[in-house]
Amino acid sequence: MAAVTPPRRGTAARSWYALLVALGVDNFGSGLFLPLALVYATRAVGLPLAVAGTVVSVGTMAGLLVPPVAGRLVDRAGPRAVVILAQLVQASGVSAYLVADGVALTLAGAILLAAGLQLFYCALFALIADVSIEDPKDKPFALVDMIRSGCFGLGALVAAGVLGSFGTVGLRIVVGVDAVTFLACALLLALAVRAPHTRQEPHEDTGERRLGILRDRPFLALIGVTALLALASDFFLVGIPVYILEQLDGPAWLPGVMLALLTVVLSVGGTATVHATRRLARTTTLAASGGLYVVWCALSLAAVFVAPGWLPAWLVGATLVQAAASLLFGTRANAIAEAAAPRDARGRYLATFQYAFTVPQAVAPAVVGLFTVGTWVPWALVAAAAFLAMIGLRCLAPRLPAHAVVVSGHRRSVRSR
Repeated sequence: MAAVTPPRRGTAARSWYALLVALGVDNFGSGLFLPLALVYATRAVGLPLAVAGTVVSVGTMAGLLVPPVAGRLVDRAGPRAVVILAQLVQASGVSAYLVADGVALTLAGAILLAAGLQLFYCALFALIADVSIEDPKDKPFALVDMIRSGCFGLGALVAAGVLGSFGTVGLRIVVGVDAVTFLACALLLALAVRAPHTRQEPHEDTGERRLGILRDRPFLALIGVTALLALASDFFLVGIPVYILEQLDGPAWLPGVMLALLTVVLSVGGTATVHATRRLARTTTLAASGGLYVVWCALSLAAVFVAPGWLPAWLVGATLVQAAASLLFGTRANAIAEAAAPRDARGRYLATFQYAFTVPQAVAPAVVGLFTVGTWVPWALVAAAAFLAMIGLRCLAPRLPAHAVVVSGHRRSVRSR
């Protein structure tokens, strides 16, 4: 491996702050449009709801083909180049939405947007790890999550204001601004973020890990247990409105309040959670998140027995439990994957790890559909998934690299690999 001169601390700090700004700009734009993609296709483009839903779903599924290619790009070109490419692809997708007048351009926009989003997430955490001068990476990952969550929520709030003031024209305004934010993020990354990339050769002592990720059973198992935990978060986003409005006949304003509460907690609690759990193994923290997800499911299901007047308070309390679980999960999941990935194949490993999040996103709507079978069925399924993840993490911990499991002493072990 060729030697790389590390950047001076001042340069590294400027790159880090520029990265935070760029990612904030990116997620502000995502907050403007992503929640409204289906609404835009129906109201601004004029597609029937069934057609719009199919088009957006096809685009999302097409994005699932990206991670294997993205991982190799990250290893060869570096994560910064791939994230910049992702911004340009997403800008193209949003622009296609902006000029769409039928199915064809809407489908093109959905595919480009989904592909760019997958490119982005496949390279994002490698880029954060490269730009951040801090080891271990748990705190930088948590800080980025806080900023991105806050900016996404701000974007959604601005979008609501624009739509309230301008109606359907407002939809086109937020789409146009979203395209500009992608381009602005790409420009910031290109001009202000320095992340020197050196293509590393495989080490002789990596053993079976040199044979490829598909034979790295511990890492594949990590993807599996992470997906089981991620299902709870995705189910909250798409399932809570259905549960409250259709199963409980609750107030229409309550789902929005619960989502806003979750966003606020995630926006302010990440680094504090990392500090509070600094003495725990990462697998222990993730298992604790699984336990809290089980408690959240039980509390949410018990809401069917709560008097209507107390229902909002009960579900807000349950949301706080869900938020605590999401903090524990979100601050450690990507950190353990980044630490467990071998340096010579980190891009491919972290890109493949994104399936731990994309698969639950695809499955969650089907789980919500199980409310038609019985009110208790989705909650039982999500709780069972979280419980299985807890057991799986206990069995998996001894099989993962020690430096990936235990945060203390991580700095030396990572740099000596």
